[in-house]
Amino acid sequence: MKTYSLTLQPVLLSLVIASSSLVLLACGEKKTAPNTAVKTTANPMDVTLQPEMANQFKVEKLEVQETTPWIEVAGRIEANDRLVTRIGASVTGRVTEVLAEVGDRVRSGQALARVASSELTTAQLGYLRAHSAASQAERGVERARQLIQADVIGSAELQRRESELAIARAELRAAGDQLKLMGLYQEAIDKLREQGTLHAHAAVSATLAGVVIERKVSHGQVVQPGDPLFTVADLGNVWVVGALPEQTARLVETGQSVDIEVPALGNRQISGKIVYVGDTVSAETRSVTIRTQVDNSQRDLKPQMLATMRIRGNAQKSLALPSLAVVRENDKDHVYVKLSDRHFRLTPIELGMASGAWRPVLKGLPQGTEIVTDGAFHLNNERKRAELE
Repeated sequence: MKTYSLTLQPVLLSLVIASSSLVLLACGEKKTAPNTAVKTTANPMDVTLQPEMANQFKVEKLEVQETTPWIEVAGRIEANDRLVTRIGASVTGRVTEVLAEVGDRVRSGQALARVASSELTTAQLGYLRAHSAASQAERGVERARQLIQADVIGSAELQRRESELAIARAELRAAGDQLKLMGLYQEAIDKLREQGTLHAHAAVSATLAGVVIERKVSHGQVVQPGDPLFTVADLGNVWVVGALPEQTARLVETGQSVDIEVPALGNRQISGKIVYVGDTVSAETRSVTIRTQVDNSQRDLKPQMLATMRIRGNAQKSLALPSLAVVRENDKDHVYVKLSDRHFRLTPIELGMASGAWRPVLKGLPQGTEIVTDGAFHLNNERKRAELE
């Protein structure tokens, strides 16, 4: 048995040596790094290019450029408030008839509803009394003129009766105006004066030609003066309203041109001018209201449609870089800054709205800084790949 063991020792030693060689060979293969385009560094934001890739990226200095900023603002279509009227009843009463619905086109003076009211009856009786008093005063003046010609009365009596007639006529006109305010048409007032026929219903009439966009009344409802029953809007002219971020509010002023794009109309372009820029900032949204006014003769712009407003600012000189140099990382803008030959660092930067192919620099880098202006996106991919490997 001992002789057999001594004979195996050289063989076992050879196997151990061979195994060790294989392990070392395998370890050597694992330590051999793949041939990458960039070298990894201690800082994950840094990247160093291999010499053969250095000529694939363009580096330029950050300089002042003349740019014309375009400001893009989300907006919506709204009815022109100056062409919107809210209509209510002029008397307290009960609605007996509703004559208009949302979407109906109405003309000025058209009846939208009818209201039965005891106030209207009282006002009509007052008008009849005023008419009677005016008629009596007219006869008194005529009689006084006859008497003064017969030298029965003096001129002072005639003047007194003429004064009474003027007052009676004024009261009659006031009573007629009150009936009109209550919704009684002139034809009904004439019939009341000539025939004494009372009308039991007052009309709720449109004061503006347009479209009924809201109705807040139903049959049998009791209404009072001041209650808004209908809203009528002339949609032949509408507003496009947007909220401008406070940081860019200084770039917009009244009279500037604006291009409006409405997705619901197939992104049709509409041109207009800024007619209003708010003087205050909303505490909730930190934005300033802007408004433009556009023609809507075809009625295809509907209130509450979404729109995009693009405002062209005034040309100005500012520090700017090409849009191709910008890399979006973690929802922030970055650029690659040259640290040394073939060595770059991904650096955060604060930029303004794009102006053509340029982005103005607001904060982050001084003038003269060398940055990658062409190939930044590809360089960022290489950096990420090298970090993973």
